[in-house]
Amino acid sequence: MATPPAHGASLLGRPPVTSHAEIERAGFRLFAQRGFDGTTLDAIAAEVGISRRTLLRYYDSKNDIPWGRFSETLDGFRATLVATPVDVPLHEAVHAAVLAFNRFDLDAHPSHRERMQLILTTPTLQAHSVLRYGEWRQVIAEYVALRLGLRPDDLLPRTVGQVSLALTLSAYTHWLDHPELALHDLIDTAMAGLRSYLGSA
Repeated sequence: MATPPAHGASLLGRPPVTSHAEIERAGFRLFAQRGFDGTTLDAIAAEVGISRRTLLRYYDSKNDIPWGRFSETLDGFRATLVATPVDVPLHEAVHAAVLAFNRFDLDAHPSHRERMQLILTTPTLQAHSVLRYGEWRQVIAEYVALRLGLRPDDLLPRTVGQVSLALTLSAYTHWLDHPELALHDLIDTAMAGLRSYLGSA
């Protein structure tokens, strides 16, 4: 790789090779050392050994790094919902898809807990998180609308998206406070509340 020397230098002058995962690992190392607000894009780029311009080909902003490849995970979320057989009750379909969306690699680095701790507790990330939450809710609203012959901006699809997010975030908040508990079980329990909203839909 290129600079800094601590990561080795490219003697042949070839462009540095990196990945989303490498950038995320570097970012989280610096977030742990300097705090999120004290870490710049330039510092992350230097940690990886690439230019700021190259880093911005992977992530549009520093705020996107904690979210990883979120657009791709949303594509998977949408595909899971659409692939659900139509004879599955709507609340069960949404419940199961949310559980699938929130499965993660226990050996991932940074860990899922590190990501969510940063996302849910960093004030300067909250405005950006609102955008991401909106995208997540929209996937659910579109699916509910498709199943019920409604528009995504009708009240019920919007409500299901909002309620699903609230239930999931409550499970995450509890998980961060109680690391001995299993996140999957907490989300499963919380999402059971959808029956109240969609059981008769």
